Amino acid sequence: MDYVYIGKIVNTHGIKGEVRILSNFEMIPKVFQKGMTFYIGKKKEAKVVTSYRHHKVFEMVTFEGIDNINDVLYMKGLNVFVNREDLNLQPGEYLDQDLIGFHIYMDGEEKGTITEIRESTKNHKLFIVKTKEKKVYAPYERELLEKVNLVNKRIDYAKIEGLFQ
Repeated sequence: MDYVYIGKIVNTHGIKGEVRILSNFEMIPKVFQKGMTFYIGKKKEAKVVTSYRHHKVFEMVTFEGIDNINDVLYMKGLNVFVNREDLNLQPGEYLDQDLIGFHIYMDGEEKGTITEIRESTKNHKLFIVKTKEKKVYAPYERELLEKVNLVNKRIDYAKIEGLFQ
């Protein structure tokens, strides 16, 4: 099974077994829904979502068979995953994490390789691009990706003067 990280359980909420998940996952509507199976912690313990709601910056979730805070206390601080197959990605659709290792091209010239993707704010991300000389922080906005070739692991990036100098 190919697990995809979607967030972290940061706390419980109330006394009926609801958990708070902090998530910056790019496809929240696809994963936070009733009936989806989450895999919790290093052991990837399977839990089926019975309810979901968004509250402030958190995704609030309850699981099948759990109706007591004592049954979820151990989950605090654990990572949450889903099975990649459950995302039902369409041809040409990809996750942010899939772009790690891709080569960035600008004006037909290779500029470097994506080594990491970082959150800069809630809605903004950065590519960490390793060039021959240094690491460059490049904005990761889908509008700047002129073409993404999943087969050749190549991204044609919009021209931004001075970005890779």
